[in-house]
Amino acid sequence: SEFSLNQNYPNPFNPTTLISYQLPVASNISLKVYNLLGQEVATIFEGMRQPGNYYATFDASKLTSGVYICQLIANDFISSRKMMLSK
Repeated sequence: SEFSLNQNYPNPFNPTTLISYQLPVASNISLKVYNLLGQEVATIFEGMRQPGNYYATFDASKLTSGVYICQLIANDFISSRKMMLSK
């Protein structure tokens, strides 16, 4: 039981993808998507979560093709994953 942000599936994706993550303890989390310039393009979830496994669907239909970064921040844990949007 540890914090983890799994690779999105499918990857590459068009236009939606599934992001899964695990929390071992109750945490105030932030799950966001950034472009390669470091600009935030989406907030998937922000707030308190109880321990467990979570799944979030990310809809990128309004974004252009390219590489994006999904970042999970939970307590002192920070993890990022590259995602490829291919239209």
